[in-house]
Amino acid sequence: MRHRLEKQTGIGFLLLQGQGLRVITPTGGQVSDLFCFNSKDTNEIFSAGRTLDYADRILLTTRDSLYSNRSRKMLTIEEDDVGVHDLLMPPCSLRMFQIVADNQEHHPSCLENLGKNLVKFGMLEDHIQSTFNIFMNVAVQGGGRVEIKDSHAKPQDSIFFRAEMDLYIGLTACSHPETNGGECKPIEYEISSSIP
Repeated sequence: MRHRLEKQTGIGFLLLQGQGLRVITPTGGQVSDLFCFNSKDTNEIFSAGRTLDYADRILLTTRDSLYSNRSRKMLTIEEDDVGVHDLLMPPCSLRMFQIVADNQEHHPSCLENLGKNLVKFGMLEDHIQSTFNIFMNVAVQGGGRVEIKDSHAKPQDSIFFRAEMDLYIGLTACSHPETNGGECKPIEYEISSSIP
């Protein structure tokens, strides 16, 4: 069954070992921030740094895994239509909009949406340090400068993960217009027991 996250929203849910998670961009060009942690131990969380270290590259795709801060596999990518996702940028936050965009008004953010949807599972917003940014295109320029570019994802493109342990998953329809080609859009997802 396909579920829909409206723009600038998020959700939290349980994904059991062996289950699959497919994330889809229905209209194309929309980023989704994914955070996960061990459902039996909130201290074991997704680590972008460990994941990057074991992949030896910043662009993950089919057959790559997302690792925890304890160097254990959490999710493995089994299908990927896009091949360009981001490991470098943290989830957007209200403070980021205040610092980077000089916007002092309240602005929806992935950090807020992850935090309010995962607190019921015992995860505090302060512990959500990094995310796997599905469909996000971050280019590394000369001198190491990073630049957010338009996503390569086309309408109905998807990525499929297999859970390597019982996890709580936080998923968003990213709230940062620049990251999503200037306009925030919905994200869809499906949970399955096997690859369709």
